[in-house]
Amino acid sequence: MKNIHSTENKFRKYICQAAMITLIVVNLLWLNACLGLSSSSGGQQKSILSLADSSLSFGNVTAGSNKTLTVAATNSGPNAVTISGVSSSTKYFSVTGPALPITIQAGQSSNLSVEFTPNAVAAFNAVVTLNSDASDATASLSLSGSGVAAGQLGTNPATEDFGTVTVGSKPTLTQTLQNTGSTSITVTQVGISGTGFSFGGISAPLTLLAGQSANFKVYFAPQAAGPASGNLTVLSDASNSTATIALSGTGATTVGQIGANPASIAVGNVAVGSSGTATCTLTASGASVTVTAASTNNSVFSVSGLSLPTMIAAGQSTTFSVSFVPKSTGAVTGNLTITSNASDGNLTVPLTGTGTAQAGGQLTVSPAPLALGTVVVGTSGTASGSLTASGASVTITAASTNNSAFTISGLSLPVTIPAGQSTTFSATFSPKATGAASATLTFTSNAQPTTTNEILTGTGTPAPVHSVSLSWNASTSSDVSGYNIYRAVYADATCGSYAKINAVLNTSTLYTDNSVVDGTAYCYATTAVDTSNQESGYSNIASNVQIPAP
Repeated sequence: MKNIHSTENKFRKYICQAAMITLIVVNLLWLNACLGLSSSSGGQQKSILSLADSSLSFGNVTAGSNKTLTVAATNSGPNAVTISGVSSSTKYFSVTGPALPITIQAGQSSNLSVEFTPNAVAAFNAVVTLNSDASDATASLSLSGSGVAAGQLGTNPATEDFGTVTVGSKPTLTQTLQNTGSTSITVTQVGISGTGFSFGGISAPLTLLAGQSANFKVYFAPQAAGPASGNLTVLSDASNSTATIALSGTGATTVGQIGANPASIAVGNVAVGSSGTATCTLTASGASVTVTAASTNNSVFSVSGLSLPTMIAAGQSTTFSVSFVPKSTGAVTGNLTITSNASDGNLTVPLTGTGTAQAGGQLTVSPAPLALGTVVVGTSGTASGSLTASGASVTITAASTNNSAFTISGLSLPVTIPAGQSTTFSATFSPKATGAASATLTFTSNAQPTTTNEILTGTGTPAPVHSVSLSWNASTSSDVSGYNIYRAVYADATCGSYAKINAVLNTSTLYTDNSVVDGTAYCYATTAVDTSNQESGYSNIASNVQIPAP
């Protein structure tokens, strides 16, 4: 029985232990479940939606058209983000893709298409807002752009009239295409119609930026006598897609003639090294004339204002200039030869001019005289003056004075002063003695006359003499026979080594130091001396006694 009871007791013990273990396991499971519930009771962490750019600029966009840019929207995790909607502060900016709603996985990005559609020539600004379930429920994007006028194609001139042209000739006119709009345009085709008309110097496609122009040539070679007409047609992607230039001309069997007015050109008197000009007018009659060259037989004459070759229509004129730059004095002649297809062949226009002596410039100086005032001997004073050229430019090569107390600076010689211009200089007075002083300042140049003088004045004054008057309280001892005075240089907020400055014992409490140096600071001290010639320590000390600078 004992063994049975023992076995039973052990069995009961094991059952109890198993029950306790089971209870512990259950309790632990319950605790873990509670802990798990507690840790997740705050909800899942939300993701952050960000845009790659905080703003987009669309630049210039033609009013009535559109432009699209993209911006990346990024989900930085840890969960997916859904963009549910988008709004814009103005209808001229919009998000056109992708279709919403759109879900972006953690760590992924999606490109959003933003479109700008200006309806007028003006500046536009807007804010686009994205709505999502990210931690930042809205993300904003600032937008800007300008609506500009569409490219506009203009022609100059609007029509081309060749006038009367001799059969067998081929005069040329210049035509200009210009983009008068705010955006670039592309010329896609250029065509011409009409017997005898042609063009050159342009080919399609041709892009013209805003404000840019292009020149080309239009020709007329009549095949027979009589009027002719045609059109030059330019096609482009401008707002006015087609530009038409009317062409006209008349063929003639007669040959045009050319004349000059005046028949001879007199430029007149011109100073050597200078330039003089005169004008002349060429006129065509009978039929158009094409001038191909204009030259002179003397290099002192030159022609300007003729863009060759140039066509002069019958009854029309063109004006040009002849310049004369003489190299020496005296009368000069030459000939101007006009080469053209006129019936009378080359046209010769006599040229005349006279070279004269070049007028020299004048140099003046101010103020006159130049006063430098009162200056202490051993120091310097400065004043400024001005040099002015008139009539012609003046080159100054030297500047000097006849008194060493006066010097000149501020001029880097040689210096050229253009006519009507000025330059400054400085005069310095450094007196070596007291009293009034003066000097003559001489400038040497190519002016007329070649030297320009200026009087300099100044007065030297003696340097001030300084002294230090000292006084102190008398010693209270009954057997004092006198005092010694000591001085030290004061520097860096410290008194240096003292040295006695009185030659004999000073019997009063007053002393004047006449040996000070200007601009120096001193310390002073006194000692009392008794009848036994015993000297006390320093007392009545004064520090940082400033002596004025000269």
